[in-house]
Amino acid sequence: MFKAFWLYGAVEPATGESFFWQLSHVDTECYQWFLDEFSKAYPQSLNILQVDNGRFHKGKALIVPENVILVFQPPYCPELNPIERLWEYLKADLKWAAFKTLEQLPIKVDQLLAELTPDIVASVTGYPFILDALSALNTG
Repeated sequence: MFKAFWLYGAVEPATGESFFWQLSHVDTECYQWFLDEFSKAYPQSLNILQVDNGRFHKGKALIVPENVILVFQPPYCPELNPIERLWEYLKADLKWAAFKTLEQLPIKVDQLLAELTPDIVASVTGYPFILDALSALNTG
């Protein structure tokens, strides 16, 4: 039986660095796991994650690690979030894909993620208005 999956991710538009986790579903518990692993991967920096207003981003049981800040984007504005641009890029390779079984989908997604380079991530997510905002944060 096919087990659904959900791809959680974070990108740094200036450098193209990225971090992804595939989990079985989307809820506060899974998002907590993602945040904890993300926090451990970047322990020496203060990490700002731009997120939409999904319930799992605001769950009462959610404990945001000390080195992570969640910044909530305005409703209905996915174009403002760099990760949404990357999802769009990845979906272009999946749009016409035909899989014999659904189990092949997360395998293909893993393959596409493995092929991402920092240059690709930066070119897809590093729109001028995003880089300008990051630059303003770094000089303030």
